[in-house]
Amino acid sequence: MELFILIVTLAILAETTFLLSRNSKKLKTGSGRRKVYVDTSVLIDGRILNIAKTGFISDEMLILKSVLKELQLLADGKDSEKRSRARAGLETVNELERIVYFNTEIVDDGEGNKKVDEELLKYAKENHGMILTLDYNLIKRATAERIETLNINDLSISLRSEFIPGEKFIVKITEKGSGKGQGVGHLKDGTMVVIDNASKKINEVVEAEFLRFHETSAGKIAFAKLLKTK
Repeated sequence: MELFILIVTLAILAETTFLLSRNSKKLKTGSGRRKVYVDTSVLIDGRILNIAKTGFISDEMLILKSVLKELQLLADGKDSEKRSRARAGLETVNELERIVYFNTEIVDDGEGNKKVDEELLKYAKENHGMILTLDYNLIKRATAERIETLNINDLSISLRSEFIPGEKFIVKITEKGSGKGQGVGHLKDGTMVVIDNASKKINEVVEAEFLRFHETSAGKIAFAKLLKTK
C-alpha cells in the first residue's frame, strides 16, 4: 500500500514539474506577443507615439536599422518638408524607447542594399510577424504574400465619432441634466448625450441635432440641441 502511494505521489510530482517547466518556457520566450515590424511611414506620421502612451499595446515593436537609415537620409536631404518630417520620425523612435511599458527593439538587419520594403517583408515572413505601415503599396504587396499588416488609419476610422456636427438623430430622454433645462439620454453605444431644452421631455423620444463630443479619460459625452417638433 505504501509503495502504491509513493508511486502515485511521484507521478503527480512529475506531472506538476512538467507543467511548471512548460509555463516557464512560455514566459521566457514571450509567447503570445506578436512581432510587429514598424515601417518608416508610421514613424514619420507620429501617431504611434500617442497610441503607445496609452499602454494598450503589448506586442514586440521591431524597428529595422534600415528604417532608421532611410529616416536619416531623408533628414539630411534637400527637401525641407521631408527633412522636417524625417527628423520628427527619428524623435518618435527616441520617445518610443523611453516608454518603459512599450516593447521597442532596434533590429540590426545589416543595412544592406535591399530596399526598406523588401527588408520588412523578409523579416515579417521569416519571423511570422506583421508590418505596421501606412504605405498603400506595401500593404498590397504584403497582402499578396500573405503577410498581415496593421494600419493606423484603419484604427482611426474605427474610433471615429458616430455623428458629425449638424447631424440629426433620435434619442430617448431618461433624466434631467445638471445644467438648466438639460435632458440626458444615451446613444446606441452607451455614450451619454446631453440635450439643451429637453428637461421636460423625460421618458419621451425626441429628435435632436448633434453639436459636439467632449472626450475625457472617463469616456466621451455628446452634446446636442432639441429640435422643435412639427
